[in-house]
Amino acid sequence: MNSALQGTDPVIYFESQRIYDIGEMFHTGGVPEGYYEIPFGEPDIKRTGNDITILSIGATLYPVMKVADILQEKYGLSAEIIDARSLVPFNYEPVVNSVKKTGRIVLASDASCRGSFLKEMAQTITELAFDYLDAPPVVVGSRNWITPAYEMEEYFFPQPDWILDAIHQKVLPLKGHQVKTDFSNEKSISLNKNGV
Repeated sequence: MNSALQGTDPVIYFESQRIYDIGEMFHTGGVPEGYYEIPFGEPDIKRTGNDITILSIGATLYPVMKVADILQEKYGLSAEIIDARSLVPFNYEPVVNSVKKTGRIVLASDASCRGSFLKEMAQTITELAFDYLDAPPVVVGSRNWITPAYEMEEYFFPQPDWILDAIHQKVLPLKGHQVKTDFSNEKSISLNKNGV
């Protein structure tokens, strides 16, 4: 917010009400007491890893952190978690460096999957890191519906098991994983064919 207020260009600032009751959990010192700014365009690596990169936008960072824990505890895989923090400008270098190390990337956001900025980011990452990718980038976003009432949010916004299912079906098979949400190519073709 401080960076947006100090900028000389027009800025659109979004924040999710879903994270209002979540405290700072990424920096040991907590939120600085004094004035500080987060630089525009610089993603933040929240957790280092070697097996898969997960790039998150906004509140989806918290389900992504749960996914990283599950991948480590259940499947012995270390996920590198990157928080985009801002979209334009955006420095792709940390993401490309991560993909060079892991060979795989999943992008997650609360935005509806169809027409989301994540698709643009996935395309750019493909162009910049094609030779390092062992699988195509996978985008996990919200359902292509109108945002439902609070009671239905778990069926609309990406859940940890959705991200795990996408990893298992599109990126890296997870031994013994039981799929709950279909991310197969056939399902994707069907959804698009039917306009869902």
